[in-house]
Amino acid sequence: MAEIVEDFQALPDRERLQLLLEFSQGLRPLPAEFEGHLEKMERVDECQSPVFISVEVDGQDGDSPVHLHVSAPPEAPTTRGFAGVLQEGLEGLPAQVVLDLPGDVCHRLGLDQAVSPLRMRGMTGMLARVKRQVRVATAT
Repeated sequence: MAEIVEDFQALPDRERLQLLLEFSQGLRPLPAEFEGHLEKMERVDECQSPVFISVEVDGQDGDSPVHLHVSAPPEAPTTRGFAGVLQEGLEGLPAQVVLDLPGDVCHRLGLDQAVSPLRMRGMTGMLARVKRQVRVATAT
């Protein structure tokens, strides 16, 4: 995730938005168990678009790898882009590393000038849902 943040910070504002759109195209399709079954996922109410998240943790300790599944509509490319950033940046990280991520990581991407405050709120909401689901999955 730190590398992704560095990549964004190294670019001018306009190019940051382009990189975000590239991440939107890289969002992986949902696994079969969630396809057509969004009720099995958690909706991110802070997002204007219908965004759903499900986190899987391979175990119950802080070293267990995290896997993120996201449904975000193609007509919401900035929201979908941030979902792609989270998916790529968090995939396989240990649960404790995900929990230790700063809550302002979406602001560290330097997108505050490129996207609306409402979209930034949605991005922050996505990360909060991910962290909450990781906390629940690793609770003993």
